[in-house]
Amino acid sequence: MTGRVALYSAVDEDLTHYEVDVDSAALAKRKTVKTPAHVQYAWPHPSRQYLYVATSNRGPGLKGDLNHLSAFRIDRASGGLAPHGEPQTLPHRAVHICVDASGSYVLSAHNLPQSGITVTRIHPDGTLGAHVPQAESLYYGTYPHQVRIAPSNRTTILADRGNRDTYAKGAEPGALRLYRFENGRHSDPVVIAPGGGHGFSPRHLDFHPNRPWVYVSLESQSMLHMFRMAGDGLEPDPAFVRDTLADRANARPRQLAGTIHVHPNGRVVYLANRSDQTVERDGRKVFGGGENSIVAFALDTVTGEPTLLQHADTGCRHHVRTFALEPGGRLMAAASIKPMAVQDGGQVVTVPAALAMFRVAADGKLEFVRKYDVDTGGGRTQYWMGIIGLD
Repeated sequence: MTGRVALYSAVDEDLTHYEVDVDSAALAKRKTVKTPAHVQYAWPHPSRQYLYVATSNRGPGLKGDLNHLSAFRIDRASGGLAPHGEPQTLPHRAVHICVDASGSYVLSAHNLPQSGITVTRIHPDGTLGAHVPQAESLYYGTYPHQVRIAPSNRTTILADRGNRDTYAKGAEPGALRLYRFENGRHSDPVVIAPGGGHGFSPRHLDFHPNRPWVYVSLESQSMLHMFRMAGDGLEPDPAFVRDTLADRANARPRQLAGTIHVHPNGRVVYLANRSDQTVERDGRKVFGGGENSIVAFALDTVTGEPTLLQHADTGCRHHVRTFALEPGGRLMAAASIKPMAVQDGGQVVTVPAALAMFRVAADGKLEFVRKYDVDTGGGRTQYWMGIIGLD
């Protein structure tokens, strides 16, 4: 048996709690709470009593001029959510957030219209306080996509994805930017950019639970890089580089790497391959192919070297934006972002957005169990999903 677990799924401004049965890999839908705007990302407090949620009215044709950070209290008995204190206004849309190890600050990463990190104080009661002023001279790169605090709680790492040459500005290099973090304030960064950052587009990273290793997902390249930490810094070049695709010849224009998570036992790292390219078929836009999988790499316990273990079909047919492991590491859930029309034999069918459930075997391999369709009608998206242990 495992402890009680809650899963939270965000469809635009609706944040829904699901009770999780880990043993049967099953979900039971519970209550939905409204947030100030579309959920972008969320992160729990270390105490697991509060969930911090970044929201924005971002989207096609929208200005992104309503941006907030909100706190929700987690009912430890049921997993239900309730607003906790007043939301704090953010200067821009936060594409990612995290909470420091002490539970004293929320860090929010911005990329458009201006790159930056907002640091927001957390009061002892879990409510949000004021933002901590940062030095105006700090530079945050071209297109930050994730912010994380290193295990020491002394270093912030900003994953600056850069931009592909398909964007109007042309190709712009990416980097990992390391800032010293002290009392909520950041120093000038040390920049890690192999090859000058060209062909290096870090989207997300995760830390090994007990070794000084960082695993990085490169979005445009669909690659995995492993960096060794040196104290509070990173070595300038990756120790290991791995292809995440099963068949690179099958890659499509919108083939991208996504979220990355290290298993709680430190023996496996998982990364999402995602594709949502469309082509015209009989006057309809249908899925144009590419890889949608969770790729698993076994990790050498001495060196951290990743070895391909499995490409697991997501069960969602396309574009899993987020996935999560429950704290015991026996269960994974993966969330696809929106419906997609797909060619199925001689007809076109629409596959809904979904939550896909997997059992995790002792060796780290994934076994698909079932999926739950998620209503994203009216052009809405399932933009974020996460799992939190309640015990």
